[in-house]
Amino acid sequence: QVQLVESGGGLVQPGGSLRLSCVASGSTHNIYRTHWYRQAPGKQRELVASITTGNSTNYADSVKGRFTISRDNAKNTVYLQMNSLKPEDTAVYYCNARFFSGFDSWGQGTQVTVSA
Repeated sequence: QVQLVESGGGLVQPGGSLRLSCVASGSTHNIYRTHWYRQAPGKQRELVASITTGNSTNYADSVKGRFTISRDNAKNTVYLQMNSLKPEDTAVYYCNARFFSGFDSWGQGTQVTVSA
């Protein structure tokens, strides 16, 4: 079992920055890849970024060059640094951990609102 807790969301003006954190606890050695997803009102959940245990990263086209995913293994934490935020980045952001077994675990989500 792995538990995920996200934090760092909030209200920010367009052009601003936020850093989201996802802290994992439990059997974290079973995690193969960690993802950040987001879901805006009335829209499907979409993949924003991912990072493997080998630090291979991947980004959605809509956030490339603005968002950076990283990890601190000592703290069992994955970060999402979000710069140059736009109103269309407004969503609930979820952390997802994928295990070597193929199963996964989700956090509770953190709200990001980009508005003037």
